[in-house]
Amino acid sequence: MPPLDLSEQMQQLRTLAQGFEELHDRVRDLSYSPGTDALHQITPLLLKAQELTATALGHLTALDNSTYTSVTGSRAGLEALSATVAGASLACTDLAEALSANPYEGAPFDRYPADDAQVRAARHAEAIPRMNSHLKDAALQLDVGATACHYLATSISRSLPAAAPRPPHAAQHQAGPRLNDTQYKALKSLAQGEGRLYERVQQRGLSVTRVAAKDSARISIATFRALAKRGLVTTDTSKSLLVGQEIAVTDQGQRALAQHHPAALSTTTAVPTPNPPAVHASRR
Repeated sequence: MPPLDLSEQMQQLRTLAQGFEELHDRVRDLSYSPGTDALHQITPLLLKAQELTATALGHLTALDNSTYTSVTGSRAGLEALSATVAGASLACTDLAEALSANPYEGAPFDRYPADDAQVRAARHAEAIPRMNSHLKDAALQLDVGATACHYLATSISRSLPAAAPRPPHAAQHQAGPRLNDTQYKALKSLAQGEGRLYERVQQRGLSVTRVAAKDSARISIATFRALAKRGLVTTDTSKSLLVGQEIAVTDQGQRALAQHHPAALSTTTAVPTPNPPAVHASRR
C-alpha cells in the first residue's frame, strides 16, 4: 500500500466538512421564485453538490488504498465516508428533483391554450411544496455529510500517534482554534453581547435563519455555524427561534479572539488598497 499523509487527509476532510456545511446553509436558506429564477439559483447548488460528491469519493479511494486500513477502527471510518458519498449523491438527486418539479414557462403544443394567470398560479402552488420537500431533503443529506467528515477527521486525528509521526507544526494547530478574517470579525461583533439567532418566515412558507449582532454587523449563517461547530459560541436553545435565541461567546471563543488579535496588529505597514465595490446578484 502506498504511503499516505494522514495528517493532510485529516485537514482536507475538515475542509470538505466545511464545504458540506456551507452548501447546506445555501440550500436551507434558499429563497426563489418558481420558473427561471429557481433554475438559475438551484443549478449552481447542484453543481457544487456534484463537486463535493467527487471529492468525497476521491478521499474514500485514497484512504481505502493506503496504510490507513491497518489502523484500528478504520473500517468504521471508511464506512462513514462511503455513506457520505451516498448522501452527497442523494443530495444531488434531490436538487435535480427540485429542478424537475420546477414549473417552466413555454409555449404549449398546437391547439392547446396558453396558460392564463390563474392556471400559472395553480401550477406554481402545486410545485412549490414538492420543490421545498426536495430542497429540505438535500439540506439534510448535506448536514449528515458534514457530520460524517468531522467524525472521520477526528478519528484519524486520534490514530495519528500510532499510525504516523505527527508533523512538527501539529502542536501549533492544537494551541487554539484559528480564525479567518470573516470569522474573527463575526466573533468580535458577537463578543459585544446582545447577539441573537432568529428565524424569519418568508413568503411561500420558507423560513430563513439569521444572525443579529449589537453593532449590526452582517454575519452569515454559514459563518455562525462554523463558529458554533468549533465551540466558540453557544445559543440559548430554551427559547424559540421565532422569538430569538441569545448568543454567547464561550471561553474558547474569547481565547480565539485574543490569539487572533495580536497577529492582526503585528502585520507590517503597507499601503492600503481600496476594496472593490460589492456586487449584489439581482433577483426577479
